[in-house]
Amino acid sequence: MLDLTPSRASLDPIEIASRDEIATLQLKRLKTTLRHAYENVPHYRKSFDAAGVHPDDCRSLADLAKFPFTSKADLRDNYPFGMFAVPREQVARVHASSGTTGRPTVVGYTKNDIETWSEVVARSIRAAGGRPGMICHIAYGYGLFTGGLGAHYGAEKLGCTVVPISGGMTERQIQLIEDFRPDIIMVTPSYMLALLDEFNRRGIDPRKTSLKIGIFGAEPWTNAMRSEIEQAFDMHAVDIYGLSEVMGPGVANECVETKDGLHIWEDHFYPEIIDPETGAVLPDGEKGELVFTSLTKEAMPVIRYRTRDLTRLLPGTARTMRRMEKVTGRTDDMMIIRGVNVFPSQIEEKLLTLEALSAHYQIILTRKGRMDEMEVKVEARVNAGDAAAEAGRELAHRIKATIGISARVSVHEPDGIERSQGKAKRIVDLRPKE
Repeated sequence: MLDLTPSRASLDPIEIASRDEIATLQLKRLKTTLRHAYENVPHYRKSFDAAGVHPDDCRSLADLAKFPFTSKADLRDNYPFGMFAVPREQVARVHASSGTTGRPTVVGYTKNDIETWSEVVARSIRAAGGRPGMICHIAYGYGLFTGGLGAHYGAEKLGCTVVPISGGMTERQIQLIEDFRPDIIMVTPSYMLALLDEFNRRGIDPRKTSLKIGIFGAEPWTNAMRSEIEQAFDMHAVDIYGLSEVMGPGVANECVETKDGLHIWEDHFYPEIIDPETGAVLPDGEKGELVFTSLTKEAMPVIRYRTRDLTRLLPGTARTMRRMEKVTGRTDDMMIIRGVNVFPSQIEEKLLTLEALSAHYQIILTRKGRMDEMEVKVEARVNAGDAAAEAGRELAHRIKATIGISARVSVHEPDGIERSQGKAKRIVDLRPKE
């Protein structure tokens, strides 16, 4: 793989500023954000008053812990525009979640917000090794989902040539990669595996493509999957993080030179780690739930938004700004099976150590009587033969040995598991709702 380390001169000065400089800027922006939210969003005025706090009570970064959390339920309760801090006429764009589990969560952006978003995504692409003039193939979905347009504006801001193909149309994706010869692809990691399958079906060596950088996000993925993609394509695979409620993609990104966690762009987003049960703030280095407060958003500031993502904060390396460890699970995708907490990433890590099995999998949960049962559906690799069945038995053994849960592993033919054109649906919970 090429050395794509960006030059120090190309970085924004704040990326390599001292921690004191970063903290001073954060506190200044935090005070402004708290006051902006309190004065212009009825929800925040009510919640601050109920908690007995006022923006003037924030005299240090540690004082943020006095303020109440914001949850997805708060956004839904204020649907559609109740969380906006500017008149609706000043909102240049809205995005929204799919709303599959209830009302969608709606987010708004002023023109300045869109410019900020473009800047942090451009910074993320540069950290991943992207350069002005590169061709960027964007296969995230466009529309109300923030992925496609967020990546698009950031790539254009950096000076890339953008191919806005969006998701789906797998055969056409391959054709355009062959014809346009992009340097960068931005897509979910699970859909990248679907593209890999299509390359192999066509007899095209994925290592011979023009792709040098893959920027993957929108769903948790493991370092084992990173290795799988990098080896298959001879490319750098880096992680991008974001969520629509906080901004969209570009809240944090891995740096291509270290790939040791995602540097959070702390001049725009203030991170905390909390105990998901008690809400207590945890020190850097301890694992818990990630919480974000926006520092520069105009249309819709968010105060202590609970992301449900599990990670920990670490010191900066390639940049001064702190890193968040790769997210491999969420509090809301944790499965409780026979009293044991299980995450899909634990299954994935074991699966990807077995060469006869592909990275496509799905976890099916059922209940017979009072007993939960877990089936892990996996695919054999092409030409794996009898080795796939043996690998399935070995996977069941490893799941039992490391997680402590017995699982039935069913090995399917290649393409036997439905492909996702966006975020992968890893868990199918068929247990009766109580």
